[in-house]
Amino acid sequence: MNTNIIYKEEIKLSEQQNRMIISGWGNDVFQNSVVEKIVYISDNLKVKGYLSHPKIMTPGSKIPLVIWNRGGYGEEGAIDRFTARGMFGQISSWGYAVLASQYRGNDGGEGRDELGGAEVNDIKNLLPLAEELKFIDTSRIGIEGWSRGGLMTFILLREYHNFKCAVLSGAISNLKQIADSEISLKKNYKKIIGAEDFNLQIEARSAINFTKDLPDIPYLIMHGGKDERVAVEQSIELAKKFSDEKKNFRLVIFEGGDHFLKNHRKEVDQLRKMWFDTYLGI
Repeated sequence: MNTNIIYKEEIKLSEQQNRMIISGWGNDVFQNSVVEKIVYISDNLKVKGYLSHPKIMTPGSKIPLVIWNRGGYGEEGAIDRFTARGMFGQISSWGYAVLASQYRGNDGGEGRDELGGAEVNDIKNLLPLAEELKFIDTSRIGIEGWSRGGLMTFILLREYHNFKCAVLSGAISNLKQIADSEISLKKNYKKIIGAEDFNLQIEARSAINFTKDLPDIPYLIMHGGKDERVAVEQSIELAKKFSDEKKNFRLVIFEGGDHFLKNHRKEVDQLRKMWFDTYLGI
């Protein structure tokens, strides 16, 4: 019996939504994956998230896991049931389990989102869940982060070095640069993070300042050349530091691409799948 997952429910959508999943992600995703909404315990808080896996698995077999980190702050960027069914179902149709957190304080979960503070534990605490799920091979775990999820990924990787690979898209690696870009944004960040030692806090949450503490695993770094939310220069500067430190990485900049890489989805998905297949052993 699971001790950390206290509730789970398979996502069931309307017939119209099912048709949209098939249209947007493909029939293979719809037919060959199961996506569940979960509530799990993280630091004694009830936190919301998702679990997905292939629909058909060989009894006794174990599959690799992808820890997936969402972007945005608060309810903005939270993953709804429809998006989860398509997005996580797609990864599971490739042969992977997925665990994803909404982070504390979001989607009805307990606690407060601190933008790279204590809620990083909500990702860390997905790892004991993986141990409980007997179909997951915990020796083969990859991690993926989009936008703010990239910031979360880097902070976690600074502490935990047993991931096999990482995929980043439009990742925040310099929170100070974003805070300094707009007065109202900095004020909002100060409310979230706290005004005391604010500059030290945002510097400490910026991977550009702690690349030497990151593990030597393969990094796929993708960014839209016209990203209006997280400047493409953030990934370029990060790649320069990775190069200086002789880290294993690939930087892909999509010409004219926006923050969500909407017009490059096919190529982005091919790269993501290739990265996971190569380094997680599918």
